[in-house]
Amino acid sequence: QLQASGGGLVQAGGSLRLSCAASGMILSFAVMGWYRQGPGKQRELVARIFGGGMTSYADSVKGRFTISRDNVKNTVYLQMDSLKPEDTDVYYCGSTWKGQDYWGQGTLVTVSS
Repeated sequence: QLQASGGGLVQAGGSLRLSCAASGMILSFAVMGWYRQGPGKQRELVARIFGGGMTSYADSVKGRFTISRDNVKNTVYLQMDSLKPEDTDVYYCGSTWKGQDYWGQGTLVTVSS
């Protein structure tokens, strides 16, 4: 299971940190990702971290968002800095573990201008 938290309302230029706590899987061996989806839009990949620690980001968030992982807490984070109104969306964490995909519930991020 994945439990996402940390969303909220922030002004443009501000920061938020999302957390995704995992149970039943070992994150250091899983591929973890943060995704976002707005009304009427497809879910898009924002950032991903692989078992070996390699990360990748969508071009729209490069240099502003950082994905990280705490292997002791079995939790993945998304640090979001320099937030823009267009970052407003519902954010989901997802994982691929032993060939299966898992999703957490969404957490709403609202960035006001």
